Amino acid sequence: MPTPALPPQDVSLLPITAKLSIPGFPDWVGIDEERRTIWISNRAHGSVVRVDAASAQITTEIHVGTEPCSGLVVGHGSLWVPCCGDGSLVRVDLASNEVTTKIALAAATNEGGLAVDARAVWMPTERGASLARVNPVSNTVEARIPVPPGSFAAASGFGAVWVSCTHQNSVLRVDAVGNQPLATIAVGRSPRFLVAGLGAVWVLNQDDGTVSRLDPGSNRVISVIDVQPPGRGGDITTGEGMVWVTSLGQPLSRIDPATNQVTARFIGKGGDAVRAGLGSVWLSSFGLRELWCIDPSQIV
Repeated sequence: MPTPALPPQDVSLLPITAKLSIPGFPDWVGIDEERRTIWISNRAHGSVVRVDAASAQITTEIHVGTEPCSGLVVGHGSLWVPCCGDGSLVRVDLASNEVTTKIALAAATNEGGLAVDARAVWMPTERGASLARVNPVSNTVEARIPVPPGSFAAASGFGAVWVSCTHQNSVLRVDAVGNQPLATIAVGRSPRFLVAGLGAVWVLNQDDGTVSRLDPGSNRVISVIDVQPPGRGGDITTGEGMVWVTSLGQPLSRIDPATNQVTARFIGKGGDAVRAGLGSVWLSSFGLRELWCIDPSQIV
């Protein structure tokens, strides 16, 4: 049985240190720790915006293609942006802020995610029936790994790529070296977003509002945490020592990985994409057209 949900607080009690207006449809969040910048996709403008973390101000907007979707990842000196409208994976150079490559590769869905590790960029494609491995040196797809149809998001960590098999209520572990599936792990209903960090793989199950904690050593679920009302959308990430979950109507929840307990939960308008780093939690709200910078040390 999942651990019980903590009574919520009103969103007005979130310690927001900055609110940045982003007209259009701000959504996915990426962090470039080295350059201390935050990236936000804007589907309505066909662009990504670069935000200086210190000032919480937009420093540039880069047009990438039609309908950027399905997540952002930073790696190999670049920002990688799937564009659902033109079926491409776009590479933006982090030093020059210029688009350097467009790879013909369609994301599996507009509500998914891609991953990056030391060797490759990984993206579910072919309507969720394939995991594409992109070589960041040649900018080519060097492998397509069959996955169960309806697999929409990927995360990397612990020597593997983890794929949420939404239609199968499971997570697939893929060998990041050999490109072979290694294990299938049953989780909650309609798993979608997931993240590898803080000693585990954390999976947001949309249809029952829980987070499954997977142990990468045993490939088993070791905890189920009741986090939010079920529903579409949402996001999950790790950073600043905690696990963070967002959804529409419940902008932010915090899970303590030491106890597998929800230790803070906020309800109200806002939320839908989240990343944590550079001393803050960064929460994007397409409904409000805003990016919030939140001080995690002041959350009670």
